[in-house]
Amino acid sequence: MVTLRAAKGDIRTATPATANKILAILEHTYPDAHVTLDFKNPFELLIATIMAAQCTDERVNQVTKGLFKRYSTPKAFAEADPVELEDAIRSTGFYRNKARSIIGCCKKIMEEFGGQVPQTMEELITLPGVWRKTANIVLSNALGITAGIAVDTHVIRVANRLGLAQSDKPDEIEQQLCRIIPEKQWTRLTHLLVFHGRAVCMAKRPDCPRCPVLHLCPWPDKTA
Repeated sequence: MVTLRAAKGDIRTATPATANKILAILEHTYPDAHVTLDFKNPFELLIATIMAAQCTDERVNQVTKGLFKRYSTPKAFAEADPVELEDAIRSTGFYRNKARSIIGCCKKIMEEFGGQVPQTMEELITLPGVWRKTANIVLSNALGITAGIAVDTHVIRVANRLGLAQSDKPDEIEQQLCRIIPEKQWTRLTHLLVFHGRAVCMAKRPDCPRCPVLHLCPWPDKTA
């Protein structure tokens, strides 16, 4: 488990008031924060998010530009030749597992959901390759439904460093964040933490001197 120590070594968890201050500053810093996967409908975002595991959104966008012309519907993906699909998404990494998940996901959409992306968390997470993070991204960004907080690697890292959460488990982090962040800000929180994680609070060498919330951050390993 990730623990956050303040200067004297104690563990700190941000209060709702502190969390709101952090969000307000990040909102001012990243007013254009948004999901950076390209999509035209919920189905495209679902497939793009499955492909984005262990891959940059930029690379996924390069691949889906042609992929969605070739496979434009759940039926097309469900009937895709696995080897051909693997080759088409090879550059995103883990392409065999991703192709298997995408085909399985689309077969279930066709067989159990009438060819439509399900619109509840409970149904979405029954699809192969779909976990809470993927479901939350699709629900909040493509369907306008707030069911939780999408927790990716950036959210895990930044939330822990800022004392918004204390865990290395996505489900636990989501629960902790939901307790201190108002529901109306759940979707926005993900975008802001992701943008901050990419721009300043990087994994290997965060640019702490340039951090707009440095004065609110309890992380003990700040860079000079």
